Amino acid sequence: MKSLELIIERVILSSRWLLVVFYIGLVLALAVYAVSFGYKFLKIASGVFDLDEAEMILAMLGLIDAALVASLIVMVMISGYENFVSRFDEAGEADNEVSFLGKLDSGSLKIKVASSIVAISSIHLLQVFLNADKYADGKIMWLTLMHLAFVASAVMLGFLEKLMSVTSKNDLKDKA
Repeated sequence: MKSLELIIERVILSSRWLLVVFYIGLVLALAVYAVSFGYKFLKIASGVFDLDEAEMILAMLGLIDAALVASLIVMVMISGYENFVSRFDEAGEADNEVSFLGKLDSGSLKIKVASSIVAISSIHLLQVFLNADKYADGKIMWLTLMHLAFVASAVMLGFLEKLMSVTSKNDLKDKA
């Protein structure tokens, strides 16, 4: 019975490598998104003298939004791989380029993802407000409420993470 238990545990533990398919998929999605970003940039650059100030602001907000989404993809890829699949080999070297990885545990990842979603939502909402004449009042209200829900969720995640860290510190003091 013990050998069956060991086999099951090995299979379950090895199944984490299936996540690599998702991370490779995110790499490919990021490449496609980079091509899309390049196309948007070229479109803006070719019309730079034709766009008025409001249109240029909207175009720049679109590029900023794309950069935030791309950063979110990278953050999820790297920290997900690091936390759930395997440590990066370079993470042990003194002067590596992935030294920030140790700071992306699952708790801080949740906060960073929530913050990124709030930032992306803020940019979308700003774009809507700058084009308010093109949107129905009801749609603007729903977009604003969704943004406020994202903000409230991020604040609650931050509060819970802080509460958990205080609880963990107290548990360590009690054990000492």
